[in-house]
Amino acid sequence: MKRTAQVPLLVLTGLGLLHTALFTDLYLRYVKEGLRPLLIISGVLLLLLGLAHAMLDRGPAKTEDHDHGHEDDHGHGHDHSTAPRIAWLLFLPALSLLFYAPPALGAYTASHAGSETVKKQKGFAALPATSPLPMTLTDFTTRVQQDKELAIKGRSVEMTGFATPVKGGGWDLTRIIFTCCAADAQTVKVHMYGTPAPPANTWLAVTGTWHTQGALGTRTAAAALDVHATRNIAQPVNAFTDDLPLTPS
Repeated sequence: MKRTAQVPLLVLTGLGLLHTALFTDLYLRYVKEGLRPLLIISGVLLLLLGLAHAMLDRGPAKTEDHDHGHEDDHGHGHDHSTAPRIAWLLFLPALSLLFYAPPALGAYTASHAGSETVKKQKGFAALPATSPLPMTLTDFTTRVQQDKELAIKGRSVEMTGFATPVKGGGWDLTRIIFTCCAADAQTVKVHMYGTPAPPANTWLAVTGTWHTQGALGTRTAAAALDVHATRNIAQPVNAFTDDLPLTPS
């Protein structure tokens, strides 16, 4: 890669980061919301670095050109202004940030991952009387497997997530959770009973009651739901958390 190509690469990457983090919510496909300021700072620095690089290249010829010529006289010269041709591929992710956002993680990733192990919880607050009761998949699983008071028994709950078909039949309601970014993503799933599997990656709000399997309040209890109703929803803004839905306004 010529030095003259390094400038547009830096500028394109900087513009791509700024476009993704400032003017869209696409960055949430790859990192947590709290990292947005760092993306903006990185975009500004790359843009300034590219512009500074361009201005310096317009200046007087550098003395290193003389040194390179001296080395060539001895048969050991190297062109330090070039890089392997494969480096040109760096333009692809830079351009994708501007013109084509890579798809978000979804059912394919979830189908090849186990469900997150819920953390041990010492106590539980009383559940509101709301029916159906909005719950996250993690909260539902924790209540089912750890709440000795069996507060979830017979309660109608509503959870949101996307559909992940299960090999051999059936489907899971799923959320993918970022601790920091897509690289450390974890998956939480609740198996659905009583309704055919929707198309993969369909976002749904599902209402139902705990599917009796195992002893409620113990680790043997299945994280599963007898589905009473479903409705399609838009993918929430906070799609890569296991929070209650925050749909676009």
